[in-house]
Amino acid sequence: MKENIINYPCYINGEWLDASTREVIHVENPASNEVFASVTACNSDDVKYALQSSEKAQLNWGLLPAQTRANYIYAICDKLKAEREHFAKLLVMEQGKTIVEALGEVDDTIRYMSYSAEAARRIQGAVFPSENANERLTIYKVPYGVTVALCAYNYPLALIGRKLGPALVTGNTIIVKPHELTPVTASEFCRLVHDVGLPKGVVNMVSTKNTKAASMLVESPITKLISLTGSTNAGRAMYRAAADNITGMILELGGKAPFIVCHDADIDKAVEAAVISRYANCGQVCICNEMVMVDERIANEFTEKLVRKVKEIKVGNPLDSNIQMGPNVSTLGLERVHNLVKENIDEGAELVLGGKRPDGAQFEKGNWYEPTVLTNVKDGQATTKSELFAPVLPIVKISGFDEALALSNAREEGLSAYLYTNDYKIHEKAIDTLQVGTIFINRGIVGYIQGYHSGHKTSGLGGEDGVYGIEEYLQKRTVYLDYSS
Repeated sequence: MKENIINYPCYINGEWLDASTREVIHVENPASNEVFASVTACNSDDVKYALQSSEKAQLNWGLLPAQTRANYIYAICDKLKAEREHFAKLLVMEQGKTIVEALGEVDDTIRYMSYSAEAARRIQGAVFPSENANERLTIYKVPYGVTVALCAYNYPLALIGRKLGPALVTGNTIIVKPHELTPVTASEFCRLVHDVGLPKGVVNMVSTKNTKAASMLVESPITKLISLTGSTNAGRAMYRAAADNITGMILELGGKAPFIVCHDADIDKAVEAAVISRYANCGQVCICNEMVMVDERIANEFTEKLVRKVKEIKVGNPLDSNIQMGPNVSTLGLERVHNLVKENIDEGAELVLGGKRPDGAQFEKGNWYEPTVLTNVKDGQATTKSELFAPVLPIVKISGFDEALALSNAREEGLSAYLYTNDYKIHEKAIDTLQVGTIFINRGIVGYIQGYHSGHKTSGLGGEDGVYGIEEYLQKRTVYLDYSS
């Protein structure tokens, strides 16, 4: 291990935690598996301090005018803009995404927070007519209180902005817990929070691998709202752990998005979108194209064109702006997926492309995997059973949209789906019957700030983004006021 690794502290009540009296979490560069940083590992006392600090700060924070709260968010955005390249390089180092993707993530983080700040003047309640004279019936929107943000490793910075912006502008305080694989950008983000003079306790950041300490964040009666981006199993665990306190929940969980290609689709357009929607961020996007379902009448042409396109993906040093795919963040994640690929081949699938570590000295270390395509895959086989979250694409032949619809709706997940067809009747049928939170029709992967990102079934509860996402961080308070005396 290198001796000159940088230690990044956690941030509680406006103070930086000294790692010398605590354990640390070592952070590896996914491209080489070399430890390049460490982050202070919080213990149970630290988490307790963060909870108490957030609770103490919330009342005064919530009483500030929303626009005053928004001004702090704008100030953080300005700081982030000034250090755009710095944060992008940190993202590449700890997460493995390409520098182009990392710069885009910084920009998205700024957009998430700016959009939330702009909502300060649009937080609305309602007034309804009373049934009595000299009486008012008013519904106010009020903050929950202390919010805990549990962030996944695929977008270490953007998920902070996505949760912190709406939480703060609506008057909540927030405790950010980054994933233990990617805590560096969270610590650096808190430096910006500190520099803009945000009141102590409004934003806290704890990083830990201690199960007891992490559980305190979810189980504490101080926590009033939990926003989790993670796996379905993690969501189930959070739901159970917070049940005693009936804690509010925003759960963005796993998905298994089908990419449905009907016989009348624009094949070239569908191929382009299918490739980008699968291999972006090395396949580590919850709404990624997880499996193609292509009409058997065009399956051969579609597959030939897709394979040619996948072969063009440039894999290599993610700091090189010409590279299109970097390494996966997790060694364990790749081992799991590689075993699924092997199992699917044993089941009769054909490995057309990839299926191994790339050749070359630069790929001998790190979490590398070639862009992979499997054909002759049947529904229910290994790579179709669960979320892959890796650069592996199984292709399933279907007889038509109705079969794809039945296969998709039979799944327990319901996060997103893609549909390529020029038949408007199928468009309408999909909108009415596909049991997912987001449908991309003749459109590749995208997520606009003003949209709404949510899952159905086991893919989540509540959602993020847009006006509906901001609403998730507010409770309603109804007031009956008699002014007759």
